[in-house]
Amino acid sequence: MPKALTEAQIDCYRENGFVTPFHALTTDEAAAARTKLEAHEAHMGSTLGPLHRSKSHLLFTWVDEIMRHSPLLDAVEDLIGPNILCWNTIFWIKEPRTESYVGWHQDLQYWGLDNDELVSVWVALSPATEDSGCMSVIPGSHRELLDHDETYHANNLLTRGQELKIDVGSRETVAMPLQPGEASLHNVRAAHGSGPNRSDDRRIGLSMHYMPTHTAQTLADWDSAALVRGFDEYGHFEHAPRPEYDLAPDAVAFHARAAGALREIVYHGARQIDPTL
Repeated sequence: MPKALTEAQIDCYRENGFVTPFHALTTDEAAAARTKLEAHEAHMGSTLGPLHRSKSHLLFTWVDEIMRHSPLLDAVEDLIGPNILCWNTIFWIKEPRTESYVGWHQDLQYWGLDNDELVSVWVALSPATEDSGCMSVIPGSHRELLDHDETYHANNLLTRGQELKIDVGSRETVAMPLQPGEASLHNVRAAHGSGPNRSDDRRIGLSMHYMPTHTAQTLADWDSAALVRGFDEYGHFEHAPRPEYDLAPDAVAFHARAAGALREIVYHGARQIDPTL
């Protein structure tokens, strides 16, 4: 029997490549996470930058806790089984009334992972509406492998400004609006993207990328992942340590190594590298 998802939700994921919405956090838990994020930003005197945006679970105890939240892991287990690694966590923040967007893309194309069993969980920490630029997905695209262009567009939040070469307008797309605490789950091959934030509030999302422990990295000799449930009999990734407290020196040091490896992976074979990342 499934632990968190219904049979209908599991069928939807298998057929369409995504399921939404799923209640991952309470509204109070989502609000508390946003408060901690913005307290860190206030302390730093700036919005969250590239240095802390990726692999955030290595730096912040509260991100590590969300990544390991039992109801969320129950849903992931329903899709990929009980032995689970989290490869990456990343914040997706669009400031109000700005032009930032995420181009249509498939993650598997540039993450270097050797199978398509990875599940991305995107948790809203603020309202993610169509007006604020919520994620949209192309149903069934997880059965395809699609070519991309690298645009390096200044407003595209993706590392290479990736854009699918297909005419997205000719395909069915489904918007996935979420309220704080709600999450969407999508397959690593599902084509997805999002538009600019036209609202008066920040659009804050935290994505977490879970995979079965038999997954291996093909683009680097070393990579890390957090063992969040079950056992790892394969050892393809170094297990990420949990931060003792936010920005603990040993956590910052491991994060620097892990973020450097991630940078090499996502830019493997790229025409150019964004120096700000």
